[in-house]
Amino acid sequence: MRVVVHGRGAGSSRAGLRGLRGVRGLLWVTAELTVTVGVVVLLFVVHQVWWTNRLAAASAQRQVAALERGWGGIGGGPGPAPGELGGSSPAPAATPAPEHVPSPVPAASGSSAGGGGSGPVSAYGVLRIPRLGVVAPIAQGVDKRSVLDKGYAGHYPGTAQPGAEGNFALAGHRNTHGEPFRYINRLRVGDELVVEVRGRTFTYTVRRTLAETSERDVGVIAPVPRSTVRPEFGFGEPGAYITLTTCTPEFSSKYRLVVWGTLVR
Repeated sequence: MRVVVHGRGAGSSRAGLRGLRGVRGLLWVTAELTVTVGVVVLLFVVHQVWWTNRLAAASAQRQVAALERGWGGIGGGPGPAPGELGGSSPAPAATPAPEHVPSPVPAASGSSAGGGGSGPVSAYGVLRIPRLGVVAPIAQGVDKRSVLDKGYAGHYPGTAQPGAEGNFALAGHRNTHGEPFRYINRLRVGDELVVEVRGRTFTYTVRRTLAETSERDVGVIAPVPRSTVRPEFGFGEPGAYITLTTCTPEFSSKYRLVVWGTLVR
C-alpha cells in the first residue's frame, strides 16, 4: 500500500520567500529614508554653520568698507561728539523675549529683543577687536533678523553712545551669521576694543569678564554695569563703559558671556 502524505512544503516555502522579500523591501525603504533624512540634516547644518557665516561676513565687510569710504569722503572729520548719536540713558527694563534671545542680553542665536524692528537697518559705526582680528559693523538695535543675522554688532537701545558717560552695550552672534563675538571669551584684561563712528575713534580696554550669567541679568548692561545674578562681577561707580554680550556655551543659548571695558581715549 502506498501512503500519500499531503503537505504544504512548496507553498510554505513560497510564502516564506514572499515574506522575506517584504521584510527586505521594508528595510530598504527604511534605509533610503534614513539616508535622505541624514543628507537633509547635513545640508541644513552646512547652511547654518558655514553658508550663513559666509553670507553674513561678506555683507558685514561690505558695510564696513562703505562706511569707511563715506568717512573718507568727508575728510575724516571729527565726527559726532560723545552722545550726539543719542546720548546716554538708562538701560531698558527686562521683558520676555522668544527663542534664543533673552530680554536684555541677546547674543548668539536668538530672535528679536529690545528694538531694531524687522525693517532695513544700516550700520553707523565699526567695532574692531585687534586681538581677535574682528572688524564688525555696528547697527542700532538688537533685532535678530535685521541686525544680528547680518553679522552686525547690535547696539542696545537706551544704552550710552560711543565715548559717552554710561554703558555702550553691544550684542553679537557667537555662532552662525558671521559670528563676530565667537571668540570674545579669549579676551584678556588690557586688550583693546576700538569703536569708530564717522571718522572719530574711541578706544576702550577690557577690564573684566563674566564667563556665565543668566539671560535675564539686566545689570550687565546698566549705566554702571554690575551683574544682578552675581553681584561680585561688575563696577561700582559711574564711568564710560563698553559691554559685549553673547551666548554661552557655544551652539547654545542657555547662558550669557559678558566682557566689560572702560574708555581710555
